[in-house]
Amino acid sequence: MASPGLFRTADGRNHFITFACVTSLFLLWAVCNSMIDTMDKHFQDLLSLSKAQSAWVQTAHYLGYFLMALPAGWLAQKMGYKGGIIAGLLLVAAGCLWFIPATGIAQFWAFLLGVCVVSMGLTFLETIANPYTTVLGAPQFAAVRINTAQTFNGVGWIIGPMLGSAFFYSEKGAEAASQTLWIPYAYIAAGVILLAVIFAFVKMPDLAGDEDAHGDHKDIIPGAATKSLWSNWHFVGAVVAQFFYVAAQAGVFSFFINYVVEEVPSLGSSNPGSWFLGGDKGAELKNGAFVISSAGAAFLMSWAFGFFLAGRFTGSGLLARFSAHTMIATYAAINVLLMLIIILKLGWISLGALFASFFFMSIMFPTIFALGIFGLGSKSKWGAAFIVMAIMGGATLPKLMGAIADHSGMSASFSVPLGCFLVVAAYGVLWPKLSGVPNMVGVKVGSGH
Repeated sequence: MASPGLFRTADGRNHFITFACVTSLFLLWAVCNSMIDTMDKHFQDLLSLSKAQSAWVQTAHYLGYFLMALPAGWLAQKMGYKGGIIAGLLLVAAGCLWFIPATGIAQFWAFLLGVCVVSMGLTFLETIANPYTTVLGAPQFAAVRINTAQTFNGVGWIIGPMLGSAFFYSEKGAEAASQTLWIPYAYIAAGVILLAVIFAFVKMPDLAGDEDAHGDHKDIIPGAATKSLWSNWHFVGAVVAQFFYVAAQAGVFSFFINYVVEEVPSLGSSNPGSWFLGGDKGAELKNGAFVISSAGAAFLMSWAFGFFLAGRFTGSGLLARFSAHTMIATYAAINVLLMLIIILKLGWISLGALFASFFFMSIMFPTIFALGIFGLGSKSKWGAAFIVMAIMGGATLPKLMGAIADHSGMSASFSVPLGCFLVVAAYGVLWPKLSGVPNMVGVKVGSGH
C-alpha cells in the first residue's frame, strides 16, 4: 500500500479530484467577500454615512457568520460534507438574488440583509470546506493543503474588487451606481446554482469516520480527540487569534479605498488614468491636481489582492518546509511593523506598506485554522464551527477603526489592526506550548487517517 502523502490517506485512497472540486468553493466565497469590502465607500457617498456607520456592512457580513456557524457545524454532522456544501450554496444563491429587489427598495437595511444572508451561506462552505481539506491526505500536510486551496481563494479576492469598481462606482455618481449593484450578484447566483447541481452528482467521500479510525490524532496530541474541546488550549488560542486576525483583515480591506482616496499623494496635473487604475475614471481632478478616485482605488485593490495571492503561492511552499506556527508568528510580526509605517503617514512608502500587508496576511486565516483543529479528530467539525464563529471579530473592531478614522484620520485608525496582529504573533509563538507538539511539519504520526 502506498504511503500517506499530500492527497493520499493511509488506506491508499487518493483524494486529489475531491480536493480540486472543493477548491472551487474557496474561489466563490472570496469573490463574495471582496465585493463586500468595496461597498463601504459606495454607501458613504450614496447615503452620506460616516466611516463608522458604513462599517455596518462588515457587521452584517460577519454577523451572518456568527449566527450560522454553530447550526452549520451541527448540520455538517447530520448531513455530511456533501449535503452541507449543497445547503450552503443554495443559501448563497438566495442571498445574491435578494439584491435584485434590494436595488429597487434602495434602503441601507435591504442591502445589509442581502449581505447577511450571503454570509450565512458562506458559513456553511467555510465551516465544511476548510476542515475537509485537512483530512484529504496525511495529517502533517494539513496546513499545506488548506493553503493550496486558499490560493484559489486569493484569485477570487482579485476578481471581487474589479466587479466592485465596475458596478459599484460610476462617473455619473453614487445614485447611478446604485442601480447596477445587483448585476454581479445575479450572475453569481446563476453560477452558484449550477455549482450546487454539479456537487449533487459528484462523488464526495465523507471522511468523518476516518478522523479517529486509526487513532492518529491521539498519537499526535495525546488525549486531544477524547477530552473536552475547550480543554485543548491550542484550539482555544486559535479561536482568539482568529477573532483578532479577521478583525484586522476586515479593517484593512474595508477601509483600503478610503485610505487610498484620502492619504495617497496627488498624481500630478495630468490625468494618469490607465490600465492599472481601471481606465480614465481611475483618477479625478481636485484642487488643480489629479488624485485617485473611488473607482480607481477599488480597481487598485485588485492589485493589492495580487500581493495576497502571491503570498498564498509562496506561503504554501514555505509551509511545506517550515513550521506553521513559526510562519504565522513571523508574518504577523512583519505586519505589526507595516501598520506602524502606515500610521507614520510616509506617503508612497506607507502605501507600499499597505500593499505589503496583503502579502503577509495571506496565510494567516488558513494557518490559524489548521493549527487550531490539529489533533482534534472527530471534534474537528465542531472545532471548525467555533473558529468560524471567531470571524465575528470582523463585525466589531472595524467599527472602532472607522470611529478613529472619523476623529483622527485614516492613518491613525491602522493602530487597531496593529494591535490585532500582535495577538496573532503571540499565538504563533505560544502554539508549541499550548499544543505540546513541536511543529506541524515532519510530525511523526501513526498509520494515517
